[in-house]
Amino acid sequence: MEASRAPGWSHDNDIAPAVLAIGRPSFPQTLIETLRRIAGVGHCMVFTFDDDRSARCLLDIGNIPIGPDLGAAYSGHFHLADPNRDTIFRERASVSPFVLPAFARRMYSARYAKIFFEDADIVDKFATAIWVDRTCFYVNFYRTLDQGRFNSHQVERLKGIAPGLGAAVARHFQAQAPSDHNPFHKLEVLFSTSAPLTRLTCREREVCLRILSGFSSEAISADLGISLQSTFTYRKRAYKKLGIVSQNELFAIALRLLASPHRLN
Repeated sequence: MEASRAPGWSHDNDIAPAVLAIGRPSFPQTLIETLRRIAGVGHCMVFTFDDDRSARCLLDIGNIPIGPDLGAAYSGHFHLADPNRDTIFRERASVSPFVLPAFARRMYSARYAKIFFEDADIVDKFATAIWVDRTCFYVNFYRTLDQGRFNSHQVERLKGIAPGLGAAVARHFQAQAPSDHNPFHKLEVLFSTSAPLTRLTCREREVCLRILSGFSSEAISADLGISLQSTFTYRKRAYKKLGIVSQNELFAIALRLLASPHRLN
């Protein structure tokens, strides 16, 4: 007997996979796959704003090769020029997720538009945000030149799922908050914030994180749900980007960054 669904339920709008992945290493990949299925999203980036109004990039995943560079530039100082920033801080007292104004190129300065749209081939953007205590989670969904802009149907779908996904993103990163007693969490923050590790794609980061955590190649494949050959491929690509050839050199990079007094404060 087939299970019944609530009225109005649609598999096309189902965000359950992303919600069920909260707190797990697979969350970023599940999130982007959910976004692609529902609304044809090409790339997703998550930033946070804190009480001191500083910004930090928590997530960069999808089809934009220079995503890590964009995350670093935005966190560095370009967040000050984001036209959504004023709206985000005006909504500080809100307890629910909110959708940011529709994307329009004229909202952005020429320099901002060149770096974040022209150089990255971004042609459209949809954004949502949610304040949790003193931290705002700012979630951005992008379409690139080869995809074209979001159509009206995709925009309506995003409006429907954005609040739920925004809350899921906030919950995931709260669950993954770094702890002095959890080395894996420290390493996750390291890969999200410290060069040269920020050059890696999400999958390359996930593989390297597990190498540093003592996983064998077989265990990495099982944990991520990928083939052994894929694990070898992601490791090879990561090592090439980092300019290394061995696990020992990967450990050396991580230990050097962990020892830096300017990291993970």
